[in-house]
Formats: sequence, C-alpha cells, structure tokens
Amino acid sequence: MAVVIRLRREGRKNRPFYRVVAADSRDKRDGKFLELLGSYDPKNAKDTVSLKLDRVEHWVKQGAKPSDTVKTLIKKAKLAPAS
Repeated sequence: MAVVIRLRREGRKNRPFYRVVAADSRDKRDGKFLELLGSYDPKNAKDTVSLKLDRVEHWVKQGAKPSDTVKTLIKKAKLAPAS
C-alpha cells in the first residue's frame, strides 16, 4: 500500500476548507483516509495552517510521500511561531 499525505477538500461551494490526511494513494481524494494530520483554510486572511508535525514526520519515516502542496504547507507550519 502506497501512502500519500494530501489535501482532502471540505467546505461548501466557493468556500473551500482542506484537511491534511494520510491516505492510500488508490483511494479517492475525498474518500477514506488513514489519519487526520491537520487543516488548511486558504480563504482566511492569514492562510491558516495547523498540522501535527510529529505525526507528519512519523508518516514520512514510514515512507509516505507528501504532495507538492502539502510540502509547502509543512514548510509554512515549521516557520510559523508556535502559539
């Protein structure tokens, strides 16, 4: 089973909200997933990103491949001051 870390779209029309999940690469984008790792709200003025970085690291060590967008979000989360 190939695991990927990707975005899962939620929210309503013209108001997207994304959850960062670890999922089997063969499953649908918004289908079942293995673990919820965080969230991303692009419509918020601050582009709110919240991730469980320890769990993301766990999945990457297990061989999960983050998508390009998730790689960018991980970098943002690591640079953001912890509050």
